[in-house]
Amino acid sequence: MASVVTQKVKLLVALLTLQLCFAGYHIVSRLALNIGVSQVVYPVYRNLIALLLLSPFAYVLEKNQRPPLTLSLLVQFFLLALLGITANQGFYLLGLYYASPTFASALQNSVPAITFVLALALRLEEANITRRDGLAKVLGTIASVGGATVITLYKGPPLLHLQMDLTQGDTLEVDQSTKTQNWTWGCIYLLGHCLSWAGWIVFQAPVVKKYPAKLTLTSFTCFFGLIQFLIIAAFAEDDLENWKIQSLEELFIILYAGIIASGVVISLQTWCIQKGGPVFVAVFQPVQTILVAVMAALILGDQLYSGGLIGAILIVLGLYLVLWGKTNEKKVTESSPSLTNPLLKAEEENKEIDAASKDIP
Repeated sequence: MASVVTQKVKLLVALLTLQLCFAGYHIVSRLALNIGVSQVVYPVYRNLIALLLLSPFAYVLEKNQRPPLTLSLLVQFFLLALLGITANQGFYLLGLYYASPTFASALQNSVPAITFVLALALRLEEANITRRDGLAKVLGTIASVGGATVITLYKGPPLLHLQMDLTQGDTLEVDQSTKTQNWTWGCIYLLGHCLSWAGWIVFQAPVVKKYPAKLTLTSFTCFFGLIQFLIIAAFAEDDLENWKIQSLEELFIILYAGIIASGVVISLQTWCIQKGGPVFVAVFQPVQTILVAVMAALILGDQLYSGGLIGAILIVLGLYLVLWGKTNEKKVTESSPSLTNPLLKAEEENKEIDAASKDIP
């Protein structure tokens, strides 16, 4: 009995540490943009460090698990990198530049619902609204999309304090209008980040069935993502000064993104999924949003707005409805094999991939 309690405490501590690492990535990424780190150079260094960190482990640990490489697999790895690395991280940094870490984290809670919609469109998922689980998934998706829409279109008044200089007159109104427009674009970019992330999850499930060596697959994804960002950098970042690490602060930010956000998080997340299951890990996702809100207020002085709070509540409600629906659907399909659909089979065979939506962007 004592050992069972100890294991549960270990899992709880690991999950909280995982969400803290995730939250830290949002903060250091915002700090990187604040001090002027290039939006192209930053992901290049991050993926280079992640590749150097993961590839030796993949080579040693998966020597006997790797199927032979084919041109078709390499093309699929390239497309996975395009969705899961380049578009995912690119849209995230663009969105974070205009919005805030808190709302970036809040919008990420909508990824499971967006994944469900994409899987439904590709007929990899079903939604039987005559059953409670199917209705929960549909209502959860609607709540998540509604919450994301509220965050994007309605900023609302600040909740903590109002910083306004009334002596600025008309200039203040113009600045406020520009800030609102930028905020909307930031949220749109973050939605693009969530869409590409969800697309990566859906596309990754069948690829893992063909190529089950997950560390090697992740290493190839990082490699192709690095190549793609270098191609973008050749056109978008021609100033060599931006490639130089100017301070210890920049060095810490880049090392955190590469080592903690890509290396430690993958290992810790895999362990948590093995011990607690993908749904249990997913349930802790909103903890990250709370941690980000607190850290952003203390470290960055970020403001929390009423529109963001309303949207975040709707998204978290939608997240739990979708997860509840998925859990109960699995119970139904296990008792009635004829109801099993392709995506559920993929989830059963690749439990780690079912929780891939928790990876850092």
